[in-house]
Amino acid sequence: MKKIIVFIFFVFSSSISIAHMAHYNNFNKIEMEIFRNGNLIGYNHYFFNKSGNNTTVTNEIKFKVKLLGKTIFQVEGFGEEKYYKDKLISYNSKTLQNNKKKFVNLVFDKKQNKFLIEGSSYKGDASLENIIGNWWNHKILEASSQISPISGSVKKQVVTFIGKEKIEQYGKVYNTEHFKLNSKDINTPDNKKINFDVWYDKRNFRILRVSYSRMGNWEYRLKTID
Repeated sequence: MKKIIVFIFFVFSSSISIAHMAHYNNFNKIEMEIFRNGNLIGYNHYFFNKSGNNTTVTNEIKFKVKLLGKTIFQVEGFGEEKYYKDKLISYNSKTLQNNKKKFVNLVFDKKQNKFLIEGSSYKGDASLENIIGNWWNHKILEASSQISPISGSVKKQVVTFIGKEKIEQYGKVYNTEHFKLNSKDINTPDNKKINFDVWYDKRNFRILRVSYSRMGNWEYRLKTID
């Protein structure tokens, strides 16, 4: 059985890890559905909890891929991002991927002015230019580098504006900006490369759709915002 490798990027900010939390002041919950080859296989939900200058964004993801009635790939995870004003101060996640445990523990070190990361695939520091890959945050479209929300690995990326497009989703038509996200290092192994198409609703500061191809065609679609 071939191994399916899926990249799930959930993200934060740009050059100084500013998330512009004011853009999400009216958000309590974002619900995204996950499709593979046109079939609904799971969900990715985000919940916003605000208290004064502090905001906590929790993320829940769960999906399962079956072939001939047998589960061949599944992911279930939980993450928590904490912000003071617009700045990320910590991120923690636990993910079970095909019964393999993965994790990230990230904190902002004020003295060093860096992120300190302990993850299942990376342990070390990272500059504040990095973003964490969550699809609730449109700042991923301005970031030059991102941190995997599942394993903590750091990857440089190139963001390209493709053009303005109208898309239909859940019976509605949206005016969007289409972007392409790719790994900056062309020598990155194919199974670890960033390669996403993203459709962004600039007027409302929300990512509507994310697609990529790897052992099938995958889409994350924004369904509801509360």
